Amino acid sequence: MSFGYRSKALLRQGFFLYAAHMNLHPQAADTVIEARWVLPVEPARSVLPDHAVVISGGRIVAVLPASEARVNYLPDRHVVLGEHALMPGLINLHTHAAMTLLRGLADDLALMDWLNGHMWPAEMRHVSEEFVHDGARLACAEMLRGGVTCFNDMYFFPQATARAARAARMRAALGMIVFEFPSPYAADAQDYLNKGLALRDELKSEPLLSYCFAPHAPYTVSDKTLRQVATYAGELDLPVHMHIHETRREIEQSLEQHHLRPLARLAEFGLVGPALIAAHAVHLERGEIEMLAQHGCHVAHCPSSNLKLASGFAPVGALLAAGVNVGLGSDGAASNNRLDIFAEMRLAALLAKGVSDDATALPAWQALELATIRSARALGLDQSIGTLQPGKCADITAVRLAGPELAPCYDPQSHLVYAAGREHVSHVWVNGELVVDNGNLTTIDTNEVLAKAAFWHDRIRS
Repeated sequence: MSFGYRSKALLRQGFFLYAAHMNLHPQAADTVIEARWVLPVEPARSVLPDHAVVISGGRIVAVLPASEARVNYLPDRHVVLGEHALMPGLINLHTHAAMTLLRGLADDLALMDWLNGHMWPAEMRHVSEEFVHDGARLACAEMLRGGVTCFNDMYFFPQATARAARAARMRAALGMIVFEFPSPYAADAQDYLNKGLALRDELKSEPLLSYCFAPHAPYTVSDKTLRQVATYAGELDLPVHMHIHETRREIEQSLEQHHLRPLARLAEFGLVGPALIAAHAVHLERGEIEMLAQHGCHVAHCPSSNLKLASGFAPVGALLAAGVNVGLGSDGAASNNRLDIFAEMRLAALLAKGVSDDATALPAWQALELATIRSARALGLDQSIGTLQPGKCADITAVRLAGPELAPCYDPQSHLVYAAGREHVSHVWVNGELVVDNGNLTTIDTNEVLAKAAFWHDRIRS
């Protein structure tokens, strides 16, 4: 529940009279959220029953027992969620947001058939700034309703994705995409880089936007361009987000053309390091896992997309055991077909157990880390988001753990991974702003987004 303005004013007046009588000195706050459980993620496995999160100026100022919050803070807005778990906003570490408009266009195909025969031809015909904006808005709507507060994107016309994310008041890491071949967005690799860097210069002061270099994959980017990306990333201290070792065929082609496996080729250019976010990383030898660990690299694990495209099973258990930081991504809606990090958490945990024959591999609390603080760490945003701790931005997701399908609840962390889904998300805050209220988007017109999706469906289908 949340108090209306009139009742809130009366509450404040009454509280100040009580506080004066009791010689109390409550602090003002923008919002206090009380919940049945608060899951801060750090310290690991923490579950705080009947706690509250206090927000001011877009940041968390306190996490404390609800009874103490009522005495110590007087908020403008008081939200009581008696059946809910409160957790950090989920982070989608690898996606192509605008591809929501291609959802279901070409299913049940191998990756290269899917790319060469369907996706790239459709993109060359239809992708434009308008297409990307409308697709990214649709993606923001889906992700926010699913508790995702930040996404790491890789797609054409990133300025259009930026516009959609800013309007939705959603956090986004914008990929400065690079290919060798021309597209409606850019003429060649240098043009891609120039446009990406110009966008970053234009919008670098936007508080909800950050940036990554996003060379698509080793098989679509030349040695010369990879050297440039390595130089720019080092100078600007930005992550490098790239598809790596997604399929066996990718590795075979690299051996044929360069006499090196893709990761070894990247290492020659200095790209294997703490800035690297390796999307998929399915086919890794033991030495490559050790290389990723030794150099502080990150992996964006995309279990649903890996299965749907028959790419294989990423060695997540071995990566984590070696000390590699692993986060979770959905990939694009054209190859998943959902931007659903709840589904990715559950599938990641189950696959890790099945692949390793170890039921203790990737427990629920750790799967929650993959979807929050570990993904934040990969983006270099772990000092700002990924946990519910004082000083961090108030990116928060509330999940209602009630109803027959969720009863009883012995462990809310387990429930979030194995039992609950995005349909149970009730409230979402980004930077302290309520962007989903009782399941309803507050910053996006759902009817308008759906009308745009219908328009593009008819245009692409024809």
